[in-house]
Amino acid sequence: MTHSTEKSRPALHVIAASPEDVTTTPNATMTALATPSRGSSELSTWQVDMPEGATGPEHSVSREQVWTLTAGSLEVTCDGRTETVAAGRTLVLPADVPRRIHAAETFRAHVAMRADGVVSVPGEEAPRVLPWAR
Repeated sequence: MTHSTEKSRPALHVIAASPEDVTTTPNATMTALATPSRGSSELSTWQVDMPEGATGPEHSVSREQVWTLTAGSLEVTCDGRTETVAAGRTLVLPADVPRRIHAAETFRAHVAMRADGVVSVPGEEAPRVLPWAR
């Protein structure tokens, strides 16, 4: 029985990826999964595909990120420490700490963070938004 004083809950939202949700950079391809523009109110999730040998720029993100590798492996240098992370493992990257991702071999990862995160790159004045997380 539903009472008139109960708050209505948001409807279940199922999201399917489309070509418009894919962003390719010189180092990786990101596919937006759940984002505010696609129906999520608090979190952003996306898939990262990076080919063997690629290395992203050093940067920091204003929010914690959780990376779960589903294929391959990566090397991450964060706060002066380098770790290798293989498929089946999860990496938690802290907010506001410089990091660099290198594809030790081609990898795929699913990433989650709060939807309001932005990226800072050394030498750039203003933070960048992540188009695949909006």
